[in-house]
Amino acid sequence: MSTYTDLSYTSTDGLTLHARDYAACGGPARLPVICIHGLTRNASDFDELAPWIAGFGRRVIALDVRGRGRSDSAPDPSQYNPMVYAGDVIKLAHDLGIERAVFIGTSMGGIITMTLALRRLKLIAAAVLNDIGPVISEKGLARIAGYAGKRCVLTSWEQAADYIMTINQEAFPSNDMAEWDKWARRAFVENEQGQLVLRYDPNIAVPLQTGKLKPTSWISRMAFRRLARNRPVLLVRGALSDLVEDAQAGYMRRTAPAMQYALVPGVGHAPMLSEPPAREAIQQFLSQVD
Repeated sequence: MSTYTDLSYTSTDGLTLHARDYAACGGPARLPVICIHGLTRNASDFDELAPWIAGFGRRVIALDVRGRGRSDSAPDPSQYNPMVYAGDVIKLAHDLGIERAVFIGTSMGGIITMTLALRRLKLIAAAVLNDIGPVISEKGLARIAGYAGKRCVLTSWEQAADYIMTINQEAFPSNDMAEWDKWARRAFVENEQGQLVLRYDPNIAVPLQTGKLKPTSWISRMAFRRLARNRPVLLVRGALSDLVEDAQAGYMRRTAPAMQYALVPGVGHAPMLSEPPAREAIQQFLSQVD
């Protein structure tokens, strides 16, 4: 199983952004994979997926989107939007000399991937959309708005695990405390005062809290059509998801009949992609892409 090296690059507006670079573990050269996390998450969400994919001979880049993890925060909250995020991905690919890649986007990461289809389709060889699409449920959007961007300062890892459990337990009812502790250590970092703080800029949630992020738009639907009708796409969906429910998944499957689909039982938004049904679907999907 491969380990990663840290890499940094500079955005077009001067931010220093971070990513993890997992080297391919032998085999013939194949297209790299770029993994993009969800709204309040960071590159560590791919701790298990990235080395697993690298084991099949693909280089994997897992991003810290601006304002998250080890990437700089944006000075203006209006810069926290999919067009800017997509521009950061384009800059990263340019700096690394990547002309084409397979994208795996969880939640917001999938929105960024669809946005890339509008801005730089040629960069996308294929895409995995993890529990996200051009139409999302207002129920899930409201739930995320209820906690995203709320400042949280804790004093112990036990408190951090309890916090992560509180906001995720409905979606992951089978998780034990060891799993919640693992998630907490991905989500929080210890500051200079010895306190645990979330690893993201609270301002990332401003578009959501101000209602600028809508359940759907003509642009998002156009982006999805452009992606799914021109590139291989796999939708991975949590069976308990409150963001991509049956209605939203049905819209995607009708709009893009060739899209592959994998349902992950027992979990909600968003699968961690370590679940056996998700792994099986991703492995099969990647086997079809050089």
